[in-house]
Amino acid sequence: MKVMHFHFGKDGGAERFFVHLLNGLAEHGVQQKIVIRPDRAWKNNIHSSVEVIESHFRTASLDRFLLPLRVNALIRHWKPNSVLGWMPKGAKLVPGNPKPHRLVRLGDYPTTLKKFRNIDTVVCNTPGIASHVRAMGWMRGVEVISNFTDMERVAPFSRSAMNTPEDAFVISSMGRFVPRKGFDVLIQALAERPKAYLWLIGNGEQEGNLRALAEQLGVDDRVRFAGWQKDPRPFIAASDCFAMASSHEPLGNVVLEAWAQHVPVVSTRSEGPTWFMRDGDNGLMVDIGDHQAFAREIGRVQDDVEMSRKLVASGLRTLEQQFSADAVVRAYMALFAAHP
Repeated sequence: MKVMHFHFGKDGGAERFFVHLLNGLAEHGVQQKIVIRPDRAWKNNIHSSVEVIESHFRTASLDRFLLPLRVNALIRHWKPNSVLGWMPKGAKLVPGNPKPHRLVRLGDYPTTLKKFRNIDTVVCNTPGIASHVRAMGWMRGVEVISNFTDMERVAPFSRSAMNTPEDAFVISSMGRFVPRKGFDVLIQALAERPKAYLWLIGNGEQEGNLRALAEQLGVDDRVRFAGWQKDPRPFIAASDCFAMASSHEPLGNVVLEAWAQHVPVVSTRSEGPTWFMRDGDNGLMVDIGDHQAFAREIGRVQDDVEMSRKLVASGLRTLEQQFSADAVVRAYMALFAAHP
């Protein structure tokens, strides 16, 4: 089986899943070629059998015109079973040649279907995205295949290296520092948890604003900015609670990663978590933007060790039953095989 992928994402949860899937397919004997941006930090994590082609695919560049020609020639010669564009930008490179099965994989809600004119099947990672695509008028194939994460537990990162007391209650969170991720809400919640520390893993345009807010609220001595991490798992593993405050989160890979490290989760009722989390069972859930509710539910995790253990155990069951690597990889392979 041969599959070609086009992925022009940068660095984040979607890219980590992309690598997980490439490696899972490779371990099942699938031959793969991928087109990605140059110098991706995660490139070296990709299975050695995967052929990597690097391209900017920028609007104003010679590569913009030459890459589609190169890709079409490669497809004619290599004859893949399927061609998979990741996100709308990747879908734009999927050729009109009808012989391979042409797919796009979506991890967010598209605003238009115009980039999918050459696509046979849309693969969505949540039922909500699938319903949204159908409501927009998509009449061709739609499949729902979700994500999985690495279940390996890792050694926790050193708290002393993060200038954090060993006996402190540590809240971790992760993502791009943009408004929709709600890190400001967590800093506000921290102000109501005087014995807790907050580790923020990531970077982005809002970092200066977040630092200023922490100083304004008098919690800057308990907020740690870890920066972007190639492997964030040790930081999550070193925490006592993971908090996700997003106002818009189609799935929430970070929740899966926290569960895999046996860390209890407090999350907003955004789209993805509302699908797979059950309040009081595998996590605690709060309304979007409610920093007081975050402070309260984080306090419950801090004060009730037995409840926290139950949240983790149920989260692990959800991972195994709903987000298993074997099931997801086999679902993709079945989809590719259905269109020889």
